Amino acid sequence: MFRGSSTHKLDPKGRVSIPARFRGVMDSQNCPGLMLSRMDQNIVAYTYGEWEQIEKRILSLAEKSDAMRRFRRVFVGGAHDCPLDSQGRILIPPSLRQYAGLTKNIVLVGVLDHFEILSEDQWAKETEQLENDMQNEESLRAEIARLGL
Repeated sequence: MFRGSSTHKLDPKGRVSIPARFRGVMDSQNCPGLMLSRMDQNIVAYTYGEWEQIEKRILSLAEKSDAMRRFRRVFVGGAHDCPLDSQGRILIPPSLRQYAGLTKNIVLVGVLDHFEILSEDQWAKETEQLENDMQNEESLRAEIARLGL
């Protein structure tokens, strides 16, 4: 499972080092790279095994609405296979860097079955939004309480 967050710098070519704890997850699954796609103005990164499960779930959906077809087209069609290089880095494709507004300082955030790659600004907005939601949304506090937290 991918857990925790860490700040990194993109090199001029768009490469980022994957933290050792994340590479450990990948190694445990014999996964030599990641599948990257776009979601919520961020980049999502999945191991090949997790990505395969996502594709199976998408194919099995009975719902074939226009919006779902569009989602499949953009999410799967915009995916990139990003192998780790010998230094434990991946190259984030320019189209995904542009989509997520990645320039130099980025944050990798573990979200259990995958991790996300965000700009530092986007990460700051996410954490601020959560604080606001926690103060103003009783339903969110109830959901978190059901987790036993």
